[in-house]
Amino acid sequence: MTEMLAKLRERKVAQWGIAYVAGAWGLLQGIGFAADAFAWPSAIKRVALLLLLIGLPIVLVLAWYHGDRGEQRLSATELAILTVLFLLGGGLFWRYQHLSTPATVIAPPSPATAVAIPTDHSIAVLPFVDMSQAHDQEYFSDGISEELLNLLAQVPQLRVIARTSSFSFKGKEVDVATIAKTLNVAHVLEGSVRNSGDTLRITAQLIRASDSSHLWSQTYDRQMTDVFKVQDEIAAAVVAQLKIKLLGAAPKAKVVDPKAYALYLQARQVGMQRTAAGLERSIALYQQALAIDPDDAAAWTGLASDYSRQADGAWRPFEEGYRLAREAVGRALAIDPNFAPAHAGLGWIAMSYDRDVAAAAQHYEHALALDPTNTDILRGAAVLAEGLGRLDTPIALLEYVTARDPVNPNGHVGLSYAYFYAGRLDEAIASLRTALSLSPGYAGAQYQIGVALLLKGDKAGALAAMQQESDDWREIGMPMAWHALGNQRESDAALAELIRTQEKDSAYNIAYVLAYRGEADRAFEWLDKAVAYHDTGLANIAILPLFANLHSDPRWLPFLRKLGLAPEQLAAIKFDVKVPQ
Repeated sequence: MTEMLAKLRERKVAQWGIAYVAGAWGLLQGIGFAADAFAWPSAIKRVALLLLLIGLPIVLVLAWYHGDRGEQRLSATELAILTVLFLLGGGLFWRYQHLSTPATVIAPPSPATAVAIPTDHSIAVLPFVDMSQAHDQEYFSDGISEELLNLLAQVPQLRVIARTSSFSFKGKEVDVATIAKTLNVAHVLEGSVRNSGDTLRITAQLIRASDSSHLWSQTYDRQMTDVFKVQDEIAAAVVAQLKIKLLGAAPKAKVVDPKAYALYLQARQVGMQRTAAGLERSIALYQQALAIDPDDAAAWTGLASDYSRQADGAWRPFEEGYRLAREAVGRALAIDPNFAPAHAGLGWIAMSYDRDVAAAAQHYEHALALDPTNTDILRGAAVLAEGLGRLDTPIALLEYVTARDPVNPNGHVGLSYAYFYAGRLDEAIASLRTALSLSPGYAGAQYQIGVALLLKGDKAGALAAMQQESDDWREIGMPMAWHALGNQRESDAALAELIRTQEKDSAYNIAYVLAYRGEADRAFEWLDKAVAYHDTGLANIAILPLFANLHSDPRWLPFLRKLGLAPEQLAAIKFDVKVPQ
């Protein structure tokens, strides 16, 4: 032992070890400081610690080895070996983490917006798996899933989770029990689709979430022309298995030409990208589908939505986009006067383009009478109710929607606005934070948190929130945040930049920034520009608290009357919608 200790001292193994530990400790402190400052993932610190721990015995061995040789530096070969050992250790650690950490699960909604206990009559339809040989039929398998979801949603006694939430687990390795718990349902329908030419194989399985048992499964080998019959049979089987007593006729899929149907499904999937190129491609596919089957009301309504989205995104002239949208919706209703989404489409056009809220109310009432549980229609109705100042209605509607679409961040953002307009600022902020937990970086969420904090009097918190926002919303928020803090120079500079970059796209926003800053004359000038630019934000001008400084101005009520949004005009509009039971 004495001889061994002498060799350790001679080869300076202890000095190497102490120097290494001291250096590693300093490095870890630096990494920890940087990780906290830049919000790095905690895994970075864990990896660094493990690598440095792996390095310690390697350094001690090398110290002994080099002391024996009398050398004080590493050769190129030895340095390469040391590097490989470090990388191997890090790779093993990453692999361990990757295998042992469960798949990321989207956080469930807050208890305030979710149904507490799933009932026996609740279901989520997961996206069916594309089993085609080339794996190029995902649009078709997704479309089959969505059509089944829509069929089941027509059963009043069945609570069906909306598409966005059900499809949020696509491609994730999450077990059925976890999905059911997150979506708050008692049952899950899953399956696969193999589409080859005119041959179709659809497999469906109904699973009880409580014990992951299969209540029912079936494989259908059919021709493509029978795809709608298969959808009807699956929906009927689910209803039978859940022992639901239908109050009326069983829902049936509308039969269209199979080739047109495939094009329709492609168009719908591409259009969901909401990009200029995606909408162009979607419109072309809808037009191809309608050339084959011009009597498909759903395709005409989808085409109308694409046109209005192009107009809203400035990818098509505003007047042209809404003219084409109105024509397409008209074609849909001529084919099927009871097609609820088409009536909702007319409601959106009346509200956003015509600024005729009375007509919009009639269209949305009719749409909901035809399809009272359609979450897309309910969202539009909630926006209209907000503009009418019926502030309890949008809260009730959107709480219902988020319960059926619990992991869709759009729903939580919509609910936050309903809370915000009603003055329930803490609940608005909570809903926005839920949306950010589901979709970090959600555009506009940090900005809206900042506005709520401004109204609560938390000026510093509002500035911090605005600074975390993306470019467009950040530019809108910063002039108000700086103004609230009394820093007028920065506020003026930020406002000038907002006007320079977003004059036409954000005239309404510029108007309320000026109103918040107390510049009434300039605010009314920009409101006139917003009218000229057909800014859709004007629909909510009567309830936006950022215009509070204009409410006593003699120009305020005449301006609202010109838009048809004065209090007495809104109060005269009939709009009676109820939350579905």
